[in-house]
Amino acid sequence: MQQHFEELVAGTDKLQIQEFLNTQNISDVADLIYSNEDYECQIISLLSIHRASSVFKILESPTQKRIIRNLPPLKTTELLNELPADDRVAFLEELPTSIVRDLIKTLEPEERKVTLELLGYPENSVGRLMTPDYVYVYEHNTVKEVIETIRKYAKSSETIDVIYVINEKGELLDDIRIREFILSEPTILVNEIMDGRFIALNVNDDQEIASEAFKMNNRVALPVTDSNNILLGIVTIDDVLWVAEEEFSEDIQKIGGTEALDEPYLDMPFWKLIGKRAPWLVILFLGELLTASAMSFFEDEIKKVLVLNMLVPLIISSGGNTGSQASTLIIQAMAKAEITIADWLVILRRELKSGLVLGGILGLVGMMRTFLWSYIEPHLYGGHTLLLAMVTGISVMGVVLWGTIAGSMLPIFLKRLKLDPATSSAPFVATLVDVTGIIIYFSVAYLFLRGTLL
Repeated sequence: MQQHFEELVAGTDKLQIQEFLNTQNISDVADLIYSNEDYECQIISLLSIHRASSVFKILESPTQKRIIRNLPPLKTTELLNELPADDRVAFLEELPTSIVRDLIKTLEPEERKVTLELLGYPENSVGRLMTPDYVYVYEHNTVKEVIETIRKYAKSSETIDVIYVINEKGELLDDIRIREFILSEPTILVNEIMDGRFIALNVNDDQEIASEAFKMNNRVALPVTDSNNILLGIVTIDDVLWVAEEEFSEDIQKIGGTEALDEPYLDMPFWKLIGKRAPWLVILFLGELLTASAMSFFEDEIKKVLVLNMLVPLIISSGGNTGSQASTLIIQAMAKAEITIADWLVILRRELKSGLVLGGILGLVGMMRTFLWSYIEPHLYGGHTLLLAMVTGISVMGVVLWGTIAGSMLPIFLKRLKLDPATSSAPFVATLVDVTGIIIYFSVAYLFLRGTLL
């Protein structure tokens, strides 16, 4: 396809290029745009406006911005007016306010009104995702009237898989799959088909709630209502899939110990990328300074028993690794709605058991390592191998146990404070456990070695 496109472009016959583009799949045209940045505006301009809109809405944000910036004003106006309201809002909310203001002026009055209404909802709310293009009927309509309504208004609707039933006040009464109307007799009334069981999203709900609702209810679209149950629009599965992908990317970046990137990695300016990474690194660095402070507190013990210093990396790494592992598991489970804040006590009990078992395994390995080294270097521990092995084993068990508790409870604590659990990233938990691990290790050492080595 790429080679054929290059041949057509070399021939400069616009009609042939247009015919070729309008017969390709939307996703294939998008791939052509990514592969031919110099021709992206020409490709959009030659497509029929409906297909241009369909291609534009699946492009990455940086590509969309570049196309709008370089398209002729008339084509920009035509394209923005053709975009579905929800996709238009998703694009506009990525732009600076001054540019949004200018672009909104180019919209037709009705499209401008809808766009401003959607932009008026809180950022990351369901209101920003919904589209006002849907088919609704009344409970007193017959099936024949419903079919006529569908034929009349469905062309402008994003999906007709589900038809929404409202009353004269605009309140949502039910949502009915279109197959129910197709299989029913023309004279049957809508209220005879209704069962009153429906799932609706609130316009102010977080977009993550919409994602969970779609996963649980197997729908291609869900209605959106206000606090008074007035039907305002619908959210479709394609928009929720985009949200889920963005949320997943953000969580992965935060778990890695950086702020979420709002642009693709290669498109982000260098200093902006540094600004996303530096604050977290500074926080983690300051956290590690606490580790140094904790070690200085036990300076006398370290001077008396230098061998204790040799085991510090072993102790703190076991706690940091365990804490990072626990936090990652809990964050993922929360993201998939497998657990909630209410499950904290069950999780705590489970992680206590896990911490004891994992700590026992690693502690045993640590003790075996101590005994093995005493055979390799007989004078290393000065005849106190058993005591030092006990210190190693019990310290590792304590640090691992603390790591599992801290790693599992911190995401839940942040969620309780209505913060993003993903910010309790693996590096953050590891740093926290490093500091406490030092305290646990030297406290155990002081307890066991007091009166002998100390």
